[in-house]
Amino acid sequence: MSYVKTQVKDFWNRRPCGTEVTTEEKYSIPYFEHIENYRYNVEPQIFSFAQFTRFHEKRVLEVGVGAGTDFLQWVRAGARAYGIDLTPEGIEHVQQRLRLYGLKAEELRVADAEFLPYPEDFFDLVYSWGVIHHSPNTIRALEEMIRVTRPGGMCKIMVYNRHSLGAFYLWVKHALLKGRPWKSIPWCLYHFQESLGTKGYTAKEVAHILRNYPVERVKIRSLKTYFDTLELSKKRLWRALGGILSYIFGEGHFGWFLTIEFTVRK
Repeated sequence: MSYVKTQVKDFWNRRPCGTEVTTEEKYSIPYFEHIENYRYNVEPQIFSFAQFTRFHEKRVLEVGVGAGTDFLQWVRAGARAYGIDLTPEGIEHVQQRLRLYGLKAEELRVADAEFLPYPEDFFDLVYSWGVIHHSPNTIRALEEMIRVTRPGGMCKIMVYNRHSLGAFYLWVKHALLKGRPWKSIPWCLYHFQESLGTKGYTAKEVAHILRNYPVERVKIRSLKTYFDTLELSKKRLWRALGGILSYIFGEGHFGWFLTIEFTVRK
């Protein structure tokens, strides 16, 4: 395993996605409910993007289950849900969560998004929210997601948008205000956005990448988030800046979340 991938694994193994927001007893119902409530309060876009209930009895793979909040929705919706995560701690969270609510999934396993342990054309849907931009070889992870999706099946992916207000603020904080304005936004993402090696993409780049693969009905959108509005910042100045810039640039432009949907060609 590469140095960067080891760092990514260690980072998320220490704190599966979303768990940093709660101080409730680990693996308790209040613990999981706090994580879930917070996630969907600050990222309500997930529901309209994932459309959990549309995949009842469909074979769904979630790449990067984290603390299992979205994975729980697939199971509740009656999907034949499979989940992988690079970290044992992530898989343990999901197993504990399902056990607590008396639910069952088809399969959960520790696995690498760049080497999915499934055959070709296996899933009706492959879903990944904010995960593969952390993988050292994001393109390889994308190829794997396409490989295991059946012809006519769908992939739904979110990655960070490099052309976003969220990325700009990161540059302001870690480059401009640190006296090194020559540093780039990709450099700031790589070193300071969650785990080491994080990347951001633009809609144009994603469209160009997908031209190399047998996919169709491609939809790429940027979604404005609290990373762009800064409405959760503790500093009044940051909140004011975020509100002004978000108003100027408007809805649907320069949003931190870049959502990608496509169908694998038959």
